[in-house]
Amino acid sequence: SRQVRVEAIKALALLMPLSTRVDPLIKELVATSSGKGSNATTVETAGMVAIQTAALEALAVVLKHGGKKAKVAESIPSSLAAGRELLVTHEDDGVRESAAKVIGFACELLGTDEANNVLEEFVLEKSSNLSSCSLETKHGIACICRRVFSRSVGQEIDRTIYSSVSSTILTLMKDDKTMVKEAACVAIGAVLGSSTEVESTLSLVEKNMVACMDTKEELAVQQAIANGLCITARLQPGLFRTQEGLVLINSALKMAMSGAQRVQFSYNDFLWIALDVQNGESGLEEYLGLAHFDSAKKMQAIYSKVLVKIKGVNVDEL
Repeated sequence: SRQVRVEAIKALALLMPLSTRVDPLIKELVATSSGKGSNATTVETAGMVAIQTAALEALAVVLKHGGKKAKVAESIPSSLAAGRELLVTHEDDGVRESAAKVIGFACELLGTDEANNVLEEFVLEKSSNLSSCSLETKHGIACICRRVFSRSVGQEIDRTIYSSVSSTILTLMKDDKTMVKEAACVAIGAVLGSSTEVESTLSLVEKNMVACMDTKEELAVQQAIANGLCITARLQPGLFRTQEGLVLINSALKMAMSGAQRVQFSYNDFLWIALDVQNGESGLEEYLGLAHFDSAKKMQAIYSKVLVKIKGVNVDEL
């Protein structure tokens, strides 16, 4: 069952810090994720997709928590290759999302040059004619941008590549397919978060991000922007307590107080991270020092009634 797979992956994350031999595990997970595992020939298609997804998720966990322990030279490159094979071609969106996660952690381990190569191959080359790309390709592009730029290697990406990626993601945010638009809305948060010239990038992306924070949008898109903002807040601590970040945090505040409950929850998480609630009221005070009276009053209300009651947000999973 899916729940069993999820719990097994969580357990694997806990065991990784104790493990000293990760290479055999990586080898088996790479084979399984590629559909070449020991039981691949006996599993029906639907079951194989579930197994591939679980293997990719497990591989991402191993790379995240134990990748630096790999001793066999091909372990990390083979993981990257497994993700690349499935990223824009597999028909299942869950497999593509998990493949992107593997690629993100593999690029973080392999370094900037490899990350630049991946973005050139899967974003720059394929986005040269976006209108003719399949849904799978466009979704894969958005997923890989999110995962590479949400890792520490994101800020080290060649800035010419970064500029091209930014333009591509802004275009995908207007795609007519919700799946693509949703993935792009999360990715733009990672792109903004990995900027080395935040004020300039904000002026480029702010309008598009605010436009998606609209209760008339699909719920998935509304939530996706919130998730993207959470990534930005993790990568750029303090940004949303400055004059430059005020428009976005005020728009998020409106979303946290209106619309569907699950959308409100997503924006509550963002506000919790943006105001650094876990470390006391200083973040709120910084915001109040900038905000106009109405916004300040609303933020104080949601802070006291909702944000202080949130026990934590797992920002590392975003």
